[in-house]
Amino acid sequence: MRALVLNCTLKPSPEPSNTEALARVVTDELAANGVQIEFVRVVDHNVKPGVETDLGDGDGWPAIHEKVLNSEILIVATPTWVGTASSVAFGVLERMDAMLSETDDDGRPVAYNRVAGVVVTGNEDGAKNAIAAVSSGLIEIGYTVPGQSWTYWHLGPGAGPDYLDEEKGHDWSAKVGRQAAANLLGVARALAATPLTS
Repeated sequence: MRALVLNCTLKPSPEPSNTEALARVVTDELAANGVQIEFVRVVDHNVKPGVETDLGDGDGWPAIHEKVLNSEILIVATPTWVGTASSVAFGVLERMDAMLSETDDDGRPVAYNRVAGVVVTGNEDGAKNAIAAVSSGLIEIGYTVPGQSWTYWHLGPGAGPDYLDEEKGHDWSAKVGRQAAANLLGVARALAATPLTS
């Protein structure tokens, strides 16, 4: 089984990413259970705005789209900005919208029988709003989003230090992250054994 993390930080590589650091708590648990993990930092690619899979020359999304389709588990990891997910995360959902018209060999939407979860970090509140917004988009595209398939970290209210700069709250976020991994894997295995039909 394969899991893909789309890290929707605004920071290009090689800058440290708080969001990736927390996402690795989830993926470490998945990897410990035999799942192959891949990370993509979306801002390192030329992902054009739009709602099609391929927007032509220079578009970085088609290669990412292929990785999405090669993964049974998708994790959208995002920082919070102005109380919700990053613009990069919403751009990813916009590009994934094209998947609604793509079907598998059995005529089902390509997102069917795949699971998705969300990881959020931020130095102020907005995490649950970001989780709700991203999860809603993923459900509309066709993903199964298990219960408690997310984790987050912040030190709100008000601005504060970043995840990598502060240990407070890490234990809770890690515990919830490991549970999210278990729920994602459990539902992914169930769908593999008994797929949804169109």
